[in-house]
Amino acid sequence: MGINKESQIAANLQIGPTTLGMVRLYVEGEGVELPLDFDPDEADEIAEELRNAAQAARAMGAPKAKPKGGEKPRR
Repeated sequence: MGINKESQIAANLQIGPTTLGMVRLYVEGEGVELPLDFDPDEADEIAEELRNAAQAARAMGAPKAKPKGGEKPRR
């Protein structure tokens, strides 16, 4: 699957520090548990890539995220 291909697969993402001083991205979905550990410098690089991707998506006119569940949209 490529980065630009849509999917119906749902997953949960948790992000936080570990007791060993790493930053963990934990992905869980349909029978998959994937812990990804990064040192803090790598985590900073990933954060920068996320910011750059978000900026590029906005420039392309990405749709605004829909509210989840019963949440009301912010104004």
